[in-house]
Amino acid sequence: MGGELQPLGETGVSSENQAIRHFREAVLHGKHWYLALLEAVGQWDLTEETYKGRDYRYLIANEAFDWLLLAERILDEAGYLAPEEETVELLFHGRPPIETAEEEFCSLLGEAKYRAHLNFFYGVTVEEALITAVEEEARKEHRASPFSENGHPGEESYQRIYGSSFNDLLKRYRKEKGCSMRQSMGLSESKEFTYWLFKYRLNNSDKARIASDTKKALNELSRQRGTGVEL
Repeated sequence: MGGELQPLGETGVSSENQAIRHFREAVLHGKHWYLALLEAVGQWDLTEETYKGRDYRYLIANEAFDWLLLAERILDEAGYLAPEEETVELLFHGRPPIETAEEEFCSLLGEAKYRAHLNFFYGVTVEEALITAVEEEARKEHRASPFSENGHPGEESYQRIYGSSFNDLLKRYRKEKGCSMRQSMGLSESKEFTYWLFKYRLNNSDKARIASDTKKALNELSRQRGTGVEL
């Protein structure tokens, strides 16, 4: 209600059915599927669920809203009401089929969901882009130096950004969360870990470094999405 995500079980399945029904009816009555999808996301209340044997966790750390995961869930059940190519571009590349102003996007999702979406965008999407950008910097440095020993740019990127190895950071994260140190990491845990890294970096970096890293990450994200806009 009012754009807020409610804990699992507080609202039952009625909001889920209402959102799916709204999406279908809006598209069939001529509304663009992307706008109808945003409206359906705004009506959704559950923060997590199991659907078709898969666990969906839409809200990370009770702060960061993965709206594209929810969009995937809605589109899967709603059927073939959105063009496949446009759906792939949105879900896998973050490219919407039409542009919406931030004010409209916020209004359609609801203010609470929009704020949580920004937490996810900067805490997960942008943080992933930062790791990729620094890894690429390390890879280029290794290539450019004839005396460079064989390094591991992926591992080095964590050391450069967070001052610790990936394994040490993961151990610290799992210890804080009370999780076991298993070998594999699922998609949900990967996103939660990335969000934890984001908060860890904010708590252990000065403002100038945070601003520089954010700019670097946003430029990398722009490059990935093919917008060609550098900050």
